[in-house]
Amino acid sequence: MATQTEFEQAVERSKTLAERPSNTVLLQLYGLFKQATEGDVNTDRPGGFDFKNIAKWDAWKEQKGKSQEEARDAYVQLVDELAKK
Repeated sequence: MATQTEFEQAVERSKTLAERPSNTVLLQLYGLFKQATEGDVNTDRPGGFDFKNIAKWDAWKEQKGKSQEEARDAYVQLVDELAKK
């Protein structure tokens, strides 16, 4: 399992990746980050035409039930994979 320090380092590395990830991967990173830092989604789903925030909320919701430690670990692993590209 990734430590809090490893997670924080991965967050910083994610901001300096050589190649910008696809929107799908960015949403996956967002969902894992929110799950790791806040736990299960705790807000109502945005409505209307707020498509960006709806997509972000849905990405977070997909991580529901995953422990914060599991989400941290998955986030670090994903950033490690992206950094190799």
